[in-house]
Amino acid sequence: MPAPFQGRSLTLGLAVAVLSAIADQVHKYWSLHVFDIANNGPLDWTPFLRIVLVWNRGVSYGLFQQNSEFGRWALISFRLFAVLLLVVWLARITSRTGAVAIGLIIGGAIGNGIDGVLYGAVADFFLFHVGTFEWYVFNVADIAIVAGVALLLYDVVLNKDPGTTRS
Repeated sequence: MPAPFQGRSLTLGLAVAVLSAIADQVHKYWSLHVFDIANNGPLDWTPFLRIVLVWNRGVSYGLFQQNSEFGRWALISFRLFAVLLLVVWLARITSRTGAVAIGLIIGGAIGNGIDGVLYGAVADFFLFHVGTFEWYVFNVADIAIVAGVALLLYDVVLNKDPGTTRS
């Protein structure tokens, strides 16, 4: 059994986490400070995708909205705690697919956590819609988290590769 906090899967997962957090923050910086979506948006990119700016002071789907400094820092602490637990899980996983999946989730949580520290809320931009029906607004970090969860489910449920072992 590999020692904790070392190995190729850990390195792969952490690299994916860093890259996904960077991609999220680069997109947010460009949208907020270069394109200046607050003054230049919203923008209909396709007939079903609108680029907007929504500040989410909660978690996924706008749950647990926080308007106080205590609530803001409670959510930041929650994200940090989740990242630490995910890093421990990542250190124990031997599946490359699982390492990528957990790395995506970690990177997304870090990207949204950075927003909480910098802005007091998470910046969301992408709004899918069909006619008057609108889906929730999300960002690159949310895409990484959802992709990571889907990949993790694939790895746990459907990946029958005999070379893949889990501790």
